[in-house]
Amino acid sequence: MTAASQSRIIHSVIFNLKHALGSEEARRFLEDGQRILRAIPVVEDFVVNLQTSPKNDYQYGFSMAFADQDAYDAYNAHPLHEAFVRERWETEVERFLEIDYVQWS
Repeated sequence: MTAASQSRIIHSVIFNLKHALGSEEARRFLEDGQRILRAIPVVEDFVVNLQTSPKNDYQYGFSMAFADQDAYDAYNAHPLHEAFVRERWETEVERFLEIDYVQWS
């Protein structure tokens, strides 16, 4: 195993919704995402972000951390995550970019 495989993972996804920016549907998606995904025991430091930079045209972001690869794998396989992706993400997200990081040094 490499050192990186045992490092804390920061999982970020930036996205646009099919709903209008600032709409009730968008608010509900963000609140539900926070409530549902934060409830998964291995999720640390969950944050909902609103994009402000003019350098790209994404609107929202979710960011969270995992203690290690095993925790990240457990999150991906967790029934709450799988249901959220199937029932909400796949139907309400227009486009997204997902990035996972480990600390470099």
